[in-house]
Amino acid sequence: MAKDQLQVLNALDVAKTQLYHFTAIVIAGMGFFTDAYDLFCISLVTKLLGRIYYYRPGSLDPGSLPPNVAAAVNGVAFCGTLSGQLFFGWLGDKMGRKRVYGMTLMLMVICSLASGLSFGNKPSGVMATLCFFRFWLGFGIGGDYPLSATIMSEYANKKTRGAFIAAVFAMQGFGILTGGIVTLIISSAFRARFDAPAYQENATASTPAQADYVWRIILMFGAIPALMTYYWRMKMPETARYTALVAKNAKQAASDMSKVLQVEIVEEPDKVEEFTRDKDFGLFSREFLRRHGMHLLGTTVCWFLLDIAFYSQNLFQKDIFTAINWIPKARTMSALEEVFRIARAQTLIALCGTVPGYWFTVALIDIVGRFLIQIVGFFMMTVFMLGLAIPYHHWTTPGNHIGFVVMYGFTFFFANFGPNSTTFIVPAEIFPARLRSTCHGISAAAGKAGAIVGSFGFLYAAQNQDKTKTDHGYPPGIGVRNSLFVLAACNLLGVVFTFFVPESKGKSLEELSGENEEENVEMATGYTRTPRTILSIGMII
Repeated sequence: MAKDQLQVLNALDVAKTQLYHFTAIVIAGMGFFTDAYDLFCISLVTKLLGRIYYYRPGSLDPGSLPPNVAAAVNGVAFCGTLSGQLFFGWLGDKMGRKRVYGMTLMLMVICSLASGLSFGNKPSGVMATLCFFRFWLGFGIGGDYPLSATIMSEYANKKTRGAFIAAVFAMQGFGILTGGIVTLIISSAFRARFDAPAYQENATASTPAQADYVWRIILMFGAIPALMTYYWRMKMPETARYTALVAKNAKQAASDMSKVLQVEIVEEPDKVEEFTRDKDFGLFSREFLRRHGMHLLGTTVCWFLLDIAFYSQNLFQKDIFTAINWIPKARTMSALEEVFRIARAQTLIALCGTVPGYWFTVALIDIVGRFLIQIVGFFMMTVFMLGLAIPYHHWTTPGNHIGFVVMYGFTFFFANFGPNSTTFIVPAEIFPARLRSTCHGISAAAGKAGAIVGSFGFLYAAQNQDKTKTDHGYPPGIGVRNSLFVLAACNLLGVVFTFFVPESKGKSLEELSGENEEENVEMATGYTRTPRTILSIGMII
């Protein structure tokens, strides 16, 4: 039997959409804007870093980052992000969402600036310094995942909660798009001022000395949006769900939400005590395993599988575009022209596939639900990746590049109008308040483990099977075509594990987590999915 909901929590659940909702979306969303910009802008400048710091006199092709350096530069931020998600997720449940929220943002600002100031007497020193600061940048970004999702879910009403959390996450699309636009502007400005010949015409002059400023400015730009939102993050009150259900301060929760909602809310200290009684089981307890063990398995595995595909695609678009000849061979361009062309290609993909997918999720998630969007997203990603992989040789022939780009764009569309959004949203809804940030952090960290597999593994896997055609310093791989088959298999597994996650559309957070249930009654969500799970998995197999 369900307990009566606390008045302060019920007021949040039934509140009409108003200004404070949009304020929270912007404040939390700007953090995600910065996260995406910082994580993905590195892929725009890695080719330039290779030309500047690893030039090989007499070589037919421009310098490129050695395999171990490229893997570190691309993947070290993800290692930091994984650590930050676990640490700040746990800290958000111990100290409160608001107190930790400002720490992550300042860490991002400082490390964005420091990344652009990376120094060293030789190339290895510059790369080591860059990797050091990008690890700590990732650590700050990692904290933003569980905290932003948890804060938005705890502020939102139950009718439009999915759309609000999705809107925060959708700012990631604008961050990726802005990264491309900023790079286009900066590279164009430097090309106009410091014109240079193609590498095959004059190897030394093709990379002007001023190109060293380009990548530094691009990386440092990420500090600006983060700095702009710091003040407003510090002005946000602690969420009522943390204050009431974790800190057990009924008076403060009622006071904070009375100001936010502009309504009179009764304190109910006795009811808070009753509401939280016998609900102190920990993350590693049998009770948590019974109530939420399958849910946590579902959220972690789905996010892990999704990010293998999503991040390998995002970080290595430039390699795929070069393989299908959409971007010319590096030797036919100057360093700044190559940066411009890579940024243009990634901006077009973001504009046509990435950004629309996020906002389709915002519009439809509270109508069709999380479960259906995730299932369809994983399935369609599988279909389009197979559509790229099976006739891969067709796509690489002249005249067919546009078709490849369209198909590739659709995989991004269904990633974002699909599991890339829902894996972020659902962990912020289905776990109890005192473990919500921690469980979201664990789920997100599993995702970043997938991103590390994708970013490190795809560097090697996508290399040509013919040793004479691999990038300098790389061993032969399985090729882009076979790599796409592997990514398609990951997406298909994501379909299966989605059945472990409950539908959360239209329910209060306490109903989903079981916090408003009497102790002797099984949590409803623990059984709503099970029969369908067994039946559906059986049908798939």
